[in-house]
Amino acid sequence: MERVRSLNKMLSSLSPDQAKQGLALIALLILAALAIAGPTGLLAWNESASLLEEREARIAALNDKRDELKHRVDLLALDGSDADLAGELIRQNLNVVHPDEMVFTLESE
Repeated sequence: MERVRSLNKMLSSLSPDQAKQGLALIALLILAALAIAGPTGLLAWNESASLLEEREARIAALNDKRDELKHRVDLLALDGSDADLAGELIRQNLNVVHPDEMVFTLESE
């Protein structure tokens, strides 16, 4: 209770200009703390840069995969599909073989 009284006495002794300056100082300190340690501050900058590099590498890998798939789709176009690719896909997905082919199964070690 004594502390509350001393705090009230100290606050009532401040002039309005001093109170405004104190509030402005507190606001500036909060802004400085956020600029350094906030979610977009200087300390988070390094983490953001590394995340950007990881995401750019992932985008590059996905672009390569997309280009590869686009090439395979172009080979399977209806107007003139690649016979080798069509045969490979049929053998792989439907498990069919020609009558003159032999299938050897290898046991995994």
